[in-house]
Amino acid sequence: MRPPSPMQQTPGSDLLQIRGLDLDFGTPRGRVHALRNVSLGVPAGEVVGIVGESGSGKSTLAYTVMGLLAENAEVTGGEILFEGRDLLRMPAAARRGLLGNRLSMIFQDPMTALNPVRTIEGQMIDAQHYAPGSRREKRERAVEMLRRVGIPDPQSRIGGYPHEFSGGMRQRICIAMALLVKPALLVADEPTTALDATLEVQIVNLLKELQKEIGCSILFVSHHLGTVAELCDRVAVMYAGEVVEYGTVRNIFQNPGHPYTRALLECDPGRIRQKTKLLPTIPGEVPSLIGARHGCIFRQRCRHAFARCASERPAEHAIGAAQAARCHLLDQARVMPA
Repeated sequence: MRPPSPMQQTPGSDLLQIRGLDLDFGTPRGRVHALRNVSLGVPAGEVVGIVGESGSGKSTLAYTVMGLLAENAEVTGGEILFEGRDLLRMPAAARRGLLGNRLSMIFQDPMTALNPVRTIEGQMIDAQHYAPGSRREKRERAVEMLRRVGIPDPQSRIGGYPHEFSGGMRQRICIAMALLVKPALLVADEPTTALDATLEVQIVNLLKELQKEIGCSILFVSHHLGTVAELCDRVAVMYAGEVVEYGTVRNIFQNPGHPYTRALLECDPGRIRQKTKLLPTIPGEVPSLIGARHGCIFRQRCRHAFARCASERPAEHAIGAAQAARCHLLDQARVMPA
């Protein structure tokens, strides 16, 4: 029997398992196929990163898992299994009961994620809606979590409003709120994007520490490859709504199997060893996702594309036991050119 691939884990082996997910957005110009046949697993107690260019579907996937989609969004196929239950077929009330309890999220912009007219205390107490205890006990837990994330004098500052904190402090507050309920799965949508490099390192180290303490899994969306390499155990590489490669951090960064993954790594400033006036880029643009797609979605920007890429969608090919990619170059013992 053929063993399950890294993109299609066996049922029950992951805390979160996404299988064959398709999602469309209705627009006046036509249906935008934002996610197509997306499959990946998030093992219990591990951090899985999602990387890719802007418009690749990273945040859309995160919001689909949380059920926070616009009215014009429609899931047209697939499953999202969380703790063995399909979130897409769960009654609305039952799914809402998971939010802020078993499922929690850190949003990209901490200023818009926090209510500007309510105190941090009120918002952190409300976040513990499902937790037992009196209001006083919930406030004490909130103060302790603020202390854990590095907010100075949390006993008095918890009574402040979001605008009274810096961007880095607001992001720490968002992390504290998300982890206060000790979720089984934390979805983090580019939580370090608006921060400078020093704060980014601090936030990543804080997430690593708290994740190990709580034991939760994290689905971490980012465009920063260095951050993903530092924080994550596994990586899913997305391009134009598809997962084109999935594997462990070590395998993805040391032996990329898809041309897009290799191109992303070549564009990482941290990997440039020689002085240059021009940073490397991936030529071309992300294609339109309106209408039917044929062949490989990356072929128009791929320097290794050949005739088969225009007519046939690539199947998933295993690269060892813990890595898989969707590319015709991996089929029929074809070797990827350097």
